[in-house]
Amino acid sequence: MRILNFGSLNIDYVYQVDHFVQPGETMSAQSLRIQCGGKGLNQSLALARAGAEVYHAGCIGSDGSDLLRLLQDSGVDTRYIRRVDGPSGHAIIQVDAAGQNAILLYPGTNHALTREDIAAALAGCAAGDWLLVQNETNGLEDLLRGAAERGVRIALNPSPITPDLAGLPLDLVDCFLLNEIEGAALSGAQRPQEVLDGLRARYPRAQIVLTLGENGVRYWDGKTVFAHPIFQVPVVDTTAAGDTFTGFFLTCATNGFSIPEALRLASIASSIAVSKKGAAISIPTMEEVKQSKIQPYQP
Repeated sequence: MRILNFGSLNIDYVYQVDHFVQPGETMSAQSLRIQCGGKGLNQSLALARAGAEVYHAGCIGSDGSDLLRLLQDSGVDTRYIRRVDGPSGHAIIQVDAAGQNAILLYPGTNHALTREDIAAALAGCAAGDWLLVQNETNGLEDLLRGAAERGVRIALNPSPITPDLAGLPLDLVDCFLLNEIEGAALSGAQRPQEVLDGLRARYPRAQIVLTLGENGVRYWDGKTVFAHPIFQVPVVDTTAAGDTFTGFFLTCATNGFSIPEALRLASIASSIAVSKKGAAISIPTMEEVKQSKIQPYQP
């Protein structure tokens, strides 16, 4: 079974700051790192490092050679990545003293996908394979409908939340992986269990995996609720935490692990990621996760 990740590929400009810049404020950054990123790329790296057979599809510009190389070096199949004219997607990321981040995203070639790109990548999938998508590329409706027609199961990380998401055929999604802000936007509720109930009411076929920051994660499939806390680590940079969780959970859940074990391993992986600087470079391997001695957080 393969996982096809049709996702964004970005060059990240990461600025270390005392606090997020305010309207009208000019502020000097303490440092700048230029690195590979994008939710799609980060999630493909997490999938591969967790042990999945992962194929990445997307577009890069003439400046995207490092993005392609990193994926290939990490064991990701890149045959469905196309080089096009124009700059690759990029992000301006502020990381403050507490490790929190604020991100300004420019889509670039992530919005250059064609129906031919989508058809070519889906043609390599079989019924029972998985498609993972986020909301940083164009073509989501064609992707969702095309995957469903082929019997390919769909996992969606609806980030960033935009008004057009509501018009997509989200009833085709088999698994939502989302945080509390995204969950509230799609469900119209605020409290975690109300978010889970609201999403299940709207999308009754879907599993819901709701991450809750320092309050851990909850899973709801309409019959069973599972929960898991975060792990005790120093928070350095939260940039790739959600992407790491997504990649590890999906790999484990689709490869015979129980849901509680998938939640546990994904929680360890994301905790390791936030304890390191950077996005792609902070994502651990499955071996590192299994050997970790970190303990669940005790409030």
